[in-house]
Amino acid sequence: MASGPQISLRELAAGKPASFAPAPYWWDAAPPDAGPWPEPPERTDVLIVGAGFTGLSAALVLARAGRRTLVVDAGVPGFGASTRNGGQVGSGNQKFRVRDLIAMKGERKAAALLREGVAMLDGIETLIAEEKIDCGFMRCGRFRGAVRPAHYDAMAQDMEDLARLAGVDFEMVPRAAQSREIGTGVFHGGSLLPMDANLHPGRYHAGLMRRVTEAGAVVRGDTAVRAVSAEADHFRVRIDGAEIRARDVLIATNGYTQGVGAHFDRRIVPVVSAQIATGPVPQALFDRATPTRRVYGESNRVFYYFRPAPGENRLIWGGRASHLARENSSAAYRHLARDLLRVFPYLEDVAVTHGWTGRIGYTFDEFPHLGRSPEGVHYAMGYCGTGVSRATHFGRKIALQMLGRPEGRSAFDDIAFPTHPLQMFAKAAVPLVELWRRGRDATGL
Repeated sequence: MASGPQISLRELAAGKPASFAPAPYWWDAAPPDAGPWPEPPERTDVLIVGAGFTGLSAALVLARAGRRTLVVDAGVPGFGASTRNGGQVGSGNQKFRVRDLIAMKGERKAAALLREGVAMLDGIETLIAEEKIDCGFMRCGRFRGAVRPAHYDAMAQDMEDLARLAGVDFEMVPRAAQSREIGTGVFHGGSLLPMDANLHPGRYHAGLMRRVTEAGAVVRGDTAVRAVSAEADHFRVRIDGAEIRARDVLIATNGYTQGVGAHFDRRIVPVVSAQIATGPVPQALFDRATPTRRVYGESNRVFYYFRPAPGENRLIWGGRASHLARENSSAAYRHLARDLLRVFPYLEDVAVTHGWTGRIGYTFDEFPHLGRSPEGVHYAMGYCGTGVSRATHFGRKIALQMLGRPEGRSAFDDIAFPTHPLQMFAKAAVPLVELWRRGRDATGL
């Protein structure tokens, strides 16, 4: 629920202080399970660190295969990005232009990666249907606005390449026709991916949790892992007040990975994302802003994204968090309100009810990764901001690999998980990198 006096978008953009709910909008309908938790076993077949989409997707496969499975989380299950994201579901193919991907990996490998991205989107839809998870999954489509005329031409070429290599349906929407998609004149047309989707991430996580515990897995929150050490035929996992022996360990912590092992600390860069939720928007203005009720984005390097709230005339608007303000202060979200009003100035009197942040797990090569560390610890992480479909898919894939099943093979298996000589400075450098990217966006370079 919202707390404190309500503030309008205009007031927030102008810098007026406000008190937001200290939790995501999604938690209103699906508050995370706060326990109590079962006692941890002394031994287990598999111990999974992280009770988000990755860990739960893996646990579902492993528990149903008969493996004794324990999932632990340092906070309440789902406290991290799994219930802090925007609920936009895509194929995970938005990180590179197709021609850049071909230049890096070759056309055959690029095609395999892109097709697996499409399979991620189909797979989450299948899982939700088969498990009867009530999370409002809908193939609403994604409109991505071109910030500059040159962006439109580049997007059109990229969509042609994506269709050729991966069979993805698309439509280019010229500026003269974009009012049918979005009620703004700031874009120079855009691309439409009609098969992209949205869902309620809080309800999706809660539904996965139910299925995992029904399958016999044990999920335990407020259980930070302090150390993982390899023994002859098992791992010794130290938590507060206890040690657990596990035959296999899976790290599934993505943007919350720091502290679970040096191998992973050197490879994941946490980047903070922020979102706001508006109060109800008058029907006529809501219809004008989002006539087709899609999910939305734009073509800058440091971009914003938004969507209608499920079943309500409200907007969920997100982007990078401000690095110059205290987290969860109204100043941390001021730039989001300003961006929203540049697109929809006629919403200036609409209230803002929630503001929250979450961590994205970035990698140095901007690819997601799954596999096994030199010490034998399994992992799946590094979704670089497209984690709803990727986390679900990679959790299932790594679980199948742990079971030794051939269907666990992935086109991402042979992509080395890089670190960087200056990785210890990566987190501190994030604001500087984003300022540089914003500067390039502003100048069109």
